[in-house]
Amino acid sequence: MWLLLAFGSAFFLGWYDISKKISLKDNAVIPVLFLNVLTCCLIFLPAFVLSLLRPELLTGTMFYVPQIPFAEHGYLMLKACIVLSSWLFAYFAMKHLPITITSPVKASQPILTLVGAMLIFSERLNLYQWIGIILSFISFYILSLAGKKEGISFKRNIWVLFIFMAIITGAISGLYDKYLMARFDKMTVQVWYNYYQLILMTMILLFLWFPVRKKTTSFHWSWAIPLIAVCLTVSDFLYFWALSYEDSMIAIVSMIRRGSVIVSFIGGVFLFREKNLKSKALDLLLVLLGMLFIYLGSK
Repeated sequence: MWLLLAFGSAFFLGWYDISKKISLKDNAVIPVLFLNVLTCCLIFLPAFVLSLLRPELLTGTMFYVPQIPFAEHGYLMLKACIVLSSWLFAYFAMKHLPITITSPVKASQPILTLVGAMLIFSERLNLYQWIGIILSFISFYILSLAGKKEGISFKRNIWVLFIFMAIITGAISGLYDKYLMARFDKMTVQVWYNYYQLILMTMILLFLWFPVRKKTTSFHWSWAIPLIAVCLTVSDFLYFWALSYEDSMIAIVSMIRRGSVIVSFIGGVFLFREKNLKSKALDLLLVLLGMLFIYLGSK
């Protein structure tokens, strides 16, 4: 069951990337990210309020948000800081790089998650799963060659550095999620870390972006902005649900979620008309094969 949930999470994660790319076109990053976080909080608001004021209405359902001691909220604030750091790096990279570059590069994130999972959680992979990992390494190298054709140096481009920082912080977040799922209910984690992110983003918006807004890229509204939050909320809900299973493996769930690159790649082809698709298609094929081997090794 957790494998199916992981694949569903990957599908919505792909649409999350497409929505981000549309929203960030000639647009200011900070307010777009703020509105994304705000929308996520509004989506969870009914469940949060009902769980607090009328818990009997939701108790026993997947939408119930259990309360935790105040001292435990530090764990969720840390989760918010890690995720927000990853999002800031990823949003700026997505704005300045082709989606057919950023999405496959982000797909390498589970490699770091795998190393951490083996060291921290003693997870072990079988032959099929190792083949999937190796294919992912090869696909990343091929993608770097495709980037050179578009004048994007993986060694010198600051936005490539940003996407790598997003990968590192995202891998840390994935490992931390496994720990949180053993300690807290999935809805408690998803709801509270979003609200803590809203507090952090409000401070960033008011004190960092607002004073210099006239000197930077201007902000304009797009209906793709709330779509970011909707896709992310569904994807994260399925993701946390998958991790709540005792036999789930964070390395496998994280790798499957990177299958979102398939959806975002198709968006890059038909919506954004991006270039050098033949070499990137080979990269995508290797990602698909990697996902297949990982799935076969997890059955």
